[in-house]
Amino acid sequence: MNRSRPLNVAIVAPSMAILGGQAVQADRLLTAWRNDPEVHGWLVPINPVLPGPLRHLTRIKYVRTLATQLAYWPLLLKELRKADVVHVFSASYFSFLLAPLPAVVVARLLGKPVVMNYRSGQAPDHLRRSPLARATLKRVDRNAVPSRFLRDVFAEFGIASEIIPNIVDVEQFRFRRRDTLRPHVVSTRSFEDLYNLPCTLRAFRIIQDRYPDATLTLVGSGSQEPALRRLVATLALRHVTFAGRIDPENIWRYYADTDIYLQTPDIDNMPSSVLEAFASGCAVVSTTAGGVPAILSDQVHGLLVPVNDHEAAGAAVLRLLDQPGLATGLTEAAFASCARYQWSSVRQQWLQLYRSLAASPAVPAPTPA
Repeated sequence: MNRSRPLNVAIVAPSMAILGGQAVQADRLLTAWRNDPEVHGWLVPINPVLPGPLRHLTRIKYVRTLATQLAYWPLLLKELRKADVVHVFSASYFSFLLAPLPAVVVARLLGKPVVMNYRSGQAPDHLRRSPLARATLKRVDRNAVPSRFLRDVFAEFGIASEIIPNIVDVEQFRFRRRDTLRPHVVSTRSFEDLYNLPCTLRAFRIIQDRYPDATLTLVGSGSQEPALRRLVATLALRHVTFAGRIDPENIWRYYADTDIYLQTPDIDNMPSSVLEAFASGCAVVSTTAGGVPAILSDQVHGLLVPVNDHEAAGAAVLRLLDQPGLATGLTEAAFASCARYQWSSVRQQWLQLYRSLAASPAVPAPTPA
């Protein structure tokens, strides 16, 4: 490897056109590497923009998938040949087959080393169901996961991995001390089944019974939005705002304007939203889903409640409002924990991994069963 130039790292991930945790973390990683003397990173989007005449196909279900694949494979062949290391972001289930797997296949054909950056809280079920996913993860050069939760899941299936955590920008999400909490609650999770927003709304009913002027801001979008709006009406909730999809550059405002972050997912990994709340000084209440307890210790950094227990979630928020001293201690400890998630700490971990891969020959492609 020629040390006189930066390492060329192709980052295969969703673009910000697919707003979600993977896209946000990939964008933060690319921004962090910008102008770095040791790494030149660029995005290879799993959702490439189709040429003008074909763009209308993206409006047609199933045809959209086929058209995207027809653009994605040639893009991989073009972009990965320029890389010293291929860094592949990965989700689970069908997404694994459509995005990470083709990137691994093409990288192997080109003789490029691959680090698989698996990020799905659905890993236990995905890996149990998919021999192909297990075989692929065992044969890539390295696996990097953002949490202890995923490392332990991988270990159960005999797959080696190392932890490199998500990044939080403490300059963008600036800490504000709240000496007295207001009953102003925010959630920034997508409106999909696994994040269980109905549980959040039912918890807020308990909060509003005690604090009639309490507010809840729901930042996000998704397939469950019509059902959530109906539930707001059914529960006779007031002061609930559907803020819609917010650009990552502006989402900090919603943490800054509220005092309590509440999330009630059934499945999760290492949610960036919790780290953003930590950095902003919001008191956090979350369910114990997936990898959340790996970053949020109960009664140290926030309060944890059982999955799908709206009564416990509502009671935890009321406890924070009733005990200002508790909230102050939790938010200060949560902010202190952000040090390990800042770029100054995470950069060296990625750099060391990239260097080790660039100095070693790629693992041969697995033979299909």
